[in-house]
Amino acid sequence: MAAEPSGQLSDSDLLARHVAGEPDAFGELVRRHRDRLWAVALRTLGDREEAADAVQDALISAFRAAHTFRGQSAVTTWLHRITVNACLDRVRKASSRKTAPVDDPERFDQLLEPHESAEAPAERQDLQRELLDALATLPAEQRAALVLVDMQGYPVAEAALILEVPVGTVKSRCARGRARLAPQLTHLRSGGKDSEGSRAEGNRTPRASVPSAASPIDAGTSDPAAAKGGGGRA
Repeated sequence: MAAEPSGQLSDSDLLARHVAGEPDAFGELVRRHRDRLWAVALRTLGDREEAADAVQDALISAFRAAHTFRGQSAVTTWLHRITVNACLDRVRKASSRKTAPVDDPERFDQLLEPHESAEAPAERQDLQRELLDALATLPAEQRAALVLVDMQGYPVAEAALILEVPVGTVKSRCARGRARLAPQLTHLRSGGKDSEGSRAEGNRTPRASVPSAASPIDAGTSDPAAAKGGGGRA
């Protein structure tokens, strides 16, 4: 009996096949979702090596825990939850070390879309550097909420599933994070160029939104360290 090509299967079917022992099923899941997982990790942690390690930790955890998936959320939500938790674990463990990971311009370039890092005007790169520096000052939970909602464009309800907290908690963390960032980012909005936040939902206050660092389907997967799970964008 001919097997259905893995690229035509749903995420849940792929996960079920992985649990059943099919060797290539999990690799296809990684190929589909790695870019977004990498983008979330990179923006939450602000450091390429830490982000690569967090994604690798998350994918190993997902590989091993696939049999525990019960279908109560989408597979992509489950994968993001594991990735965000891996990032937050690293933030907490590193809380005693004060770092400024985006001070290195070469490393900062890797946070941008590939075409942006080569062609974006200096003003755009300066804006993103200031944004990421400001994000690094937030508590880990607020930073994770803002990365998901304001930078990655996830609905608040989906971010709540990923973070495993109530919707109201996500809203509260975003509101507190935006309030803390507002004094640092006011000058970035003064030129009227923050329309990228328009994808935000009605339950967000546009004035206070964090400017998006790039497009929601994101960022910098050319780093070999990010390819530890294999595959490319679906």
